[in-house]
Amino acid sequence: MSGGTGTTSPGARAPHEAEAPRPGRWLALAVLALAVLLVAVDATVLGLATPYLSEDLQPTGTQLLWIGDIYSFVIAGLLVSMGSLGDRIGRKRLLLSGAVAFGAVSVLNAYATSPEMMIAARALLGVAGATLMPSTLALIRNLFHDPRERSLAIGIWGAMASAGAAVGPVVGGFLLENYWWGSVFLINLPVMAVLVLVGIKLLPESRDPAPGPWDLLSVALSMIGIVALVYAIKEGATHGFTWPIAVASAVGLLALVWFVRRQLKLPAPLLDMRLFHHGGFSGAVMADLLTVLGLSGLVFFLSQFLQLVQDRSPLEAGLAELPAAIGAVTAGLLAGQAARRFSVRSVVAGGLAAIGVSLAVLVGLSSDTAYPVLGTVLLVVGIGAGFSFTVTADVILSSVPKEQAGSASAVSETAYELGAALGIAVLGSIVTGVYRDFTVPQGVPAQAAAEAHESLGGAVETTTQLPADTGAALLASAQDAFVDGLRIASGVGAVVLLGTAVAAWFLLRGQQLEEGYGGPTRH
Repeated sequence: MSGGTGTTSPGARAPHEAEAPRPGRWLALAVLALAVLLVAVDATVLGLATPYLSEDLQPTGTQLLWIGDIYSFVIAGLLVSMGSLGDRIGRKRLLLSGAVAFGAVSVLNAYATSPEMMIAARALLGVAGATLMPSTLALIRNLFHDPRERSLAIGIWGAMASAGAAVGPVVGGFLLENYWWGSVFLINLPVMAVLVLVGIKLLPESRDPAPGPWDLLSVALSMIGIVALVYAIKEGATHGFTWPIAVASAVGLLALVWFVRRQLKLPAPLLDMRLFHHGGFSGAVMADLLTVLGLSGLVFFLSQFLQLVQDRSPLEAGLAELPAAIGAVTAGLLAGQAARRFSVRSVVAGGLAAIGVSLAVLVGLSSDTAYPVLGTVLLVVGIGAGFSFTVTADVILSSVPKEQAGSASAVSETAYELGAALGIAVLGSIVTGVYRDFTVPQGVPAQAAAEAHESLGGAVETTTQLPADTGAALLASAQDAFVDGLRIASGVGAVVLLGTAVAAWFLLRGQQLEEGYGGPTRH
């Protein structure tokens, strides 16, 4: 299947693909993997730091959700623009500039003194983060011309993201037990320094040779459309349908429709909409978005469950989450080989189904669920995610000419970040909504009850100010409500993942990874 200029015809050999292997490409990949590791570590340590951050900054439940998802909102709104900017000014330049900014803003996160300042700092971190991920994937597309090497490189790239999910909680847990919560952001600084110093030497510059002008109106429309729409979904899930939410929805939809129409008319669009004519590209993007949506609520609240319900230390909670990263790293490295031996759709759909079944198991979660059950669920989730995400990234990258690698990578990452934002908004709102309905035991002052209803971290803090028996009863009631919300959210996530597995089976029918030079084939 071919669609416009965004795809190569079956079996065709694109002239720009037939290039000799680039010397030093594996060392360059190591630098790109470092950038991915950084972003993954930053995302995971926030979950561990949430109870400490809640105690220090005392955010409301709504503010806590904003701290969790504003990063994803901003990064999702800017990814397409930044991917296109990298195609124009150079992906290496954008990556290294963004890395410097990411390190600087990490300091602002570490020393935030109020919930509002923390939300603003996370938003700025999203601006910097939007420069990193599409640049890394696009540079991989240009570093590795051989399809099998590129599949392995993407597997390593994905494995490092999963490794970050493992390293983040362990390192973060150690820091939280020995230092204050802001230290989890300062670990970005040495990683950034290595990335910039080594990247200057090893990374080749690449860009679209004839990109056309960067359309600022398109940049504004994509940002306004995505952020307004996600905001409307988040607030609607939390507070129900209101006029402000209706206005935000309308603004978001109108902006996105205008954005699409403008891209179809521009001679040099910010995003070539003809990329979506390729069935594999569209199917892979859809699978990524819905998969992350189904997973993100679980990921965001699992660290709180391990610490605030099962009373584990931050380091213990980090170690408890290791099976997911181990499974994802292993599966990511084997995904390309598996997709060639079997088929793209069987590997992706099978991985998504495995995640869905694992989330369904968590519907039976309780406060005293044994760790072997949790560990097994996390391992299977990691394996499923490793297979599906790696193969879909390979499909997305190999569906386009390398000149458009930045835009294609940005679409892939936008789906991921938008799914994360929607997942935390929708599934997180389910958890929060169920939690806030818990019954407060008799004898608890009204002010203490209000603080406990804001978040589970608030309830834990409140119990220290109450008589032992009253505090224990309040905490037990709050923990039970939190677990009930987590069980419902897991059930919703399971339905989303199993439905996505079925959709991927049909949308990726006939899709294959490249065996030689040229685009993905379809039969």
